[in-house]
This record gives sequence, C-alpha cells and structure tokens, in this order.
Amino acid sequence: MEETAATRDIAVIENCVMSAVGLQHIFALPAFSSYQVHLFSRFDSFKEALSQTAFYSVIYSLSDAREERRNCLASLRDLMFSHGNIQRIVLASDDVEARLICHLSPARLHGIISKSVSLEQLIEGMVTLLNETRRVNDNMYNHWYVNQNRMLSPTERAILRYMSSGYSIPEIATQLERNIKTIRAHKFNAMVKLGVNSDVGLLDAADILAHLPAREPRRSALSVPSFS
Repeated sequence: MEETAATRDIAVIENCVMSAVGLQHIFALPAFSSYQVHLFSRFDSFKEALSQTAFYSVIYSLSDAREERRNCLASLRDLMFSHGNIQRIVLASDDVEARLICHLSPARLHGIISKSVSLEQLIEGMVTLLNETRRVNDNMYNHWYVNQNRMLSPTERAILRYMSSGYSIPEIATQLERNIKTIRAHKFNAMVKLGVNSDVGLLDAADILAHLPAREPRRSALSVPSFS
C-alpha cells in the first residue's frame, strides 16, 4: 500500500466570517487536498498556534481596511525575522491594495494576489504560490512587482513620509531642497506607480510608511526622514 504524501499546514488569517467561509470552500477543492488549512481571525491566535504546529505557509487576507493593512504588514515583518522559513502570502482586496502592499511592505513576501481576479485565477494563483519552491520574490504572482521601473524611488518614498506628517508640497520642497515643480512631478509619479488617482489614495500609502519601519536597510544618497 502506497504511503500518502505528508500534508502541509497552512494558516489563513481572515477576520471576516463570510470571507472565511468562502476561503474554506476554496481550500476544500481537490487542488488543495495536500494541505491542512487552519483558519484564524487574528494574527495573535496564529502566533499562539506556532508553538504546536509547523506551518508551511501563512496567507493573510485583507479587506481594504487601513488598520488591518498596517497590522498585516507589521505582523508579516515580525514573522519574517522570527520564522523566516514560513511562506508569506497576502490576499489583497483589489489591485490598488495589491500595489500598495507590493511597494510598501517592509517584509519580503512570497506572493501577492488580488481578490479582484476571477475565482479561477485566484485558485490558480494560490496553487502556484503554495507549490512554489523558488526563492522569495521570484515568482510570477509577485505582481507588477519585480520591474524596478515601477518601484518607488527614495525621493517618492520621502515625499510620502512627509505627507503623512502633514507637510504641504512647498514645505516638502524646502525639506528636500528641491523646487515645487519637481516635488509635484515625483508625487505624480508615485500616484501612477501605486495606481491611485487622488490625494486620499496617496495618503493611504503614506499612512503605511508612517506606521511601519523601513524596508531592509539600504544606503541612499537621499536622507529619508524617520519621523520618530
């Protein structure tokens, strides 16, 4: 008699009951038969389970709520340092949130999938990521993602940090020793890269930067404010 392959334990963090039910149905499909899914409504509950279960992957599901988005990114950053062997995947509510996560996450992620895709694409994306054996950030489902031309520049990130602290465009220009026209151009470029079309959307990104530590340390000629 053949031995069955060992199942992999997957943690899914979803605080919406209806969404959790939907994810349960998805993971009951034959495509996920080799995975044992554990549903958690809070990241803290998942952390408590870490001492008893060797999780292969954690999937953090978002619903476009700013506080939950910040909690997700902070939690996955901590997980990267404490349990770097656990795969980290984010289910974003839509393409805009996926772009925000992609550009601003302080932790390197194994994948980001937008819930706005079709159910077939969502399933295909999760199967691909859960079967992924390559290194972090190397797979196709890391979105718009790997193209460096679309990543925020140090100046653009600095502008967002100043905006989150209430600085006006003229004040930011003074702080960065640039003219106002240049700052407005960088602000526009950031909006295009993040897929937002208003200051409100841009402030969502600034909000993430204001509440989270920077990415992995990297030297730059530009001095980015820390706002401690």
